[in-house]
Amino acid sequence: MSSPRFVQLGVDAGVATLTIARPERLNALDRAVLGEIAWGLEVARDDVSVRCLIVTGAGDKAFVAGADISEMQAMTPEDARTFSELGHATFAAIEALPFPAIAAVNGFALGGGCELALACDFIYASDKAKLGQPEVKLGVIPGFGGTQRLARRVGIAHARELVYTGAMVDAAEALRIGLVNKVFPAAELLDRTLETARTIATMGPLAIRAAKRAMLDGEGRPLPDANALEIVAFASCFATEDQKEGMAAFLSRRPPAFQAR
Repeated sequence: MSSPRFVQLGVDAGVATLTIARPERLNALDRAVLGEIAWGLEVARDDVSVRCLIVTGAGDKAFVAGADISEMQAMTPEDARTFSELGHATFAAIEALPFPAIAAVNGFALGGGCELALACDFIYASDKAKLGQPEVKLGVIPGFGGTQRLARRVGIAHARELVYTGAMVDAAEALRIGLVNKVFPAAELLDRTLETARTIATMGPLAIRAAKRAMLDGEGRPLPDANALEIVAFASCFATEDQKEGMAAFLSRRPPAFQAR
């Protein structure tokens, strides 16, 4: 694609950072922004040096304040279906990445912004963050996975309450109900998120990939079936050079040098 206007992507020491940068609209999602997010995910996925992704928003007010209402207002049902399908495909691409994605929620994460964060493996939040699914206030429902991923993250009762009331919760409440993993002072959010991302980047990349896939594929399955998936994934690790290197390094009391092979 031509040079992106609304998404910035940087890579350093195995960590890619994807920043939605449309601050004049509080980083709201429209078709163009979703397309650029998909582009950034593809670039990060194809970079063999990347071991973890951070998703965040530009500025100090918003992660992503939601979908762009000015674009949505005049949509027909067919338009809305296409828009929803685009959002679902983009966020599914985050889940399908071969490495973890961490959402660093630095401000408002509402509607599509909350759904974007939910598509990541886990969420760190600023103490100034506000999260929610307020779509019912506009006469619609979440359209990018919120009715499904939110329940899987916080449980069906909390999800129903948030979706039915359109309530916005602060970082402390989001932490209490399990929507976010950790809360940091705003000035520390990106540095603390980077610490975790860099830790992940030092682990066996094929093992991380296998663990992510086992957890995704096992979610919602009966426990015996999910455990069977784990057995297959565990055994597959022993066909890799990384397993041999990791265990040899442990026994030799040295840091491993993983090669993703």
